[in-house]
Amino acid sequence: MNFPEGLPIGSGWIPAPSTAPVHFPYDGSVVAQAPIGTVDLARQALENALSVRAEVGRLPSHVRRRALQGALSALAAQRDAFVDLLVLETGKPLVDCRVEVERTLLTLETSAEEVARLHGETVPLDLLPSGDGLQGFWIRKPIGVVVGITGFNYPLLLASHKLAPALAAGCPVIIKPAPQTPLATLWLVHLVREALVAAGAPPAAVQLVTGGPEVGATLTTDRRIGAVSFTGSATVGHQIARDAAPTKVLLELGSNSALVVAADANLPAAADAVVRGGYYASGQACISIQRVIVLESVRKDFEAALNERIQKVIVGDPRSPDTQISKLIDERATARVQDWLLQASRAGAAVATAGSQVDGVLGPVMLIDVPDGQPAWDEEIFGPVIALRSVPDLATAFDTVNASRYGLHTSVFTSSLETAFAAIDQLDVGGVVVNEVPGFRSDVMPYGGVKDSGTGREGPRFAIEELTTTRMAIIRPKPLPPKP
Repeated sequence: MNFPEGLPIGSGWIPAPSTAPVHFPYDGSVVAQAPIGTVDLARQALENALSVRAEVGRLPSHVRRRALQGALSALAAQRDAFVDLLVLETGKPLVDCRVEVERTLLTLETSAEEVARLHGETVPLDLLPSGDGLQGFWIRKPIGVVVGITGFNYPLLLASHKLAPALAAGCPVIIKPAPQTPLATLWLVHLVREALVAAGAPPAAVQLVTGGPEVGATLTTDRRIGAVSFTGSATVGHQIARDAAPTKVLLELGSNSALVVAADANLPAAADAVVRGGYYASGQACISIQRVIVLESVRKDFEAALNERIQKVIVGDPRSPDTQISKLIDERATARVQDWLLQASRAGAAVATAGSQVDGVLGPVMLIDVPDGQPAWDEEIFGPVIALRSVPDLATAFDTVNASRYGLHTSVFTSSLETAFAAIDQLDVGGVVVNEVPGFRSDVMPYGGVKDSGTGREGPRFAIEELTTTRMAIIRPKPLPPKP
């Protein structure tokens, strides 16, 4: 980890009054000591961001693009070290951390490209006689200081989706990473700040403050900021939105994503997808598969295929390239998942695959027929757990998907175009994925949810639109002559 000590605030790095260890979730060993921010440091970051707001907003397009390209090159040169660091601080399997770094690189690259596409349009003001002789056009202006708050599960990628579009839009940004996983984000911010200076921009355009809820509240409730972009739980996100009002708030929240297996589905492919999409990142992803809704006519064959594949899932040390599931972020998370499993079992759900725990690692779990009202079905479990239920027909399957308070991504496995388009039309979610896992996300597409899964959209082009405002220009080149 080649970055200074302290916190990147203002034009330099400020010592933090205290530090706390970051632990490797798999064995509890200490990865490093991380600086702990305070309310006072959060206020300093705000004042510095506000002081450079006008300067950052006026940065030429070539400067903003060059800074993002410089950060991209610097990160690419250190990609293996970032992968290793992510494994250690998140405990995610190596394969998932490799994907996270590659997706981060794509996010930086496409954000740099979007700088060239940030423009407005002319408007035909003379559609009414009162507009005769008027010229009109609109442009996009940066919304102001952006506060980006990220979750622990994909710390590098989530930070890049806040930071890179904000810079592309001309907005200073303050990042607050999750307390459990600040290290990769600190390193990323350091690389971006170096790239900013090399491009001729102020380093205070990007800052980072760690700390607890009081630090977050200080950042998000200041009425002088332009927007808050938060990734995390629905409960916390809704509280931030209430406290930050009327400031614009973008929320990428949780889900209990579903995969529907139609009667005409390729069952082996669907079973492969459930294992691949239900257990990646040890289930700690907001679009990992949690609910599997299968048509009754194919349930027996599908369940047998799925159970066979689950038995082959490799559980263990996340540093191994073969590992698919490892420890969750901390013991509290593991205890919560186990409690929800116990509740589901007591309510009548069958545990088809028990998910035995070895050295603190919870193996893959498959629940059968979890009743409504149970958190293992209704809420986001954020662990290596899938819950299977059968329904008589597609209409019931779609109704079951929509009955959730969440709506992020849903998958449908079918060989029918009619079914695919019906799903796209009827499912109340942010994304419908046909014959692929709901966890598929290209970082260039509009990404976000409906209902309690959030508001606004990520993806560089769409985030830049969220972080800019339209400004209308109405010009009468020659004033009207005064009336006699």
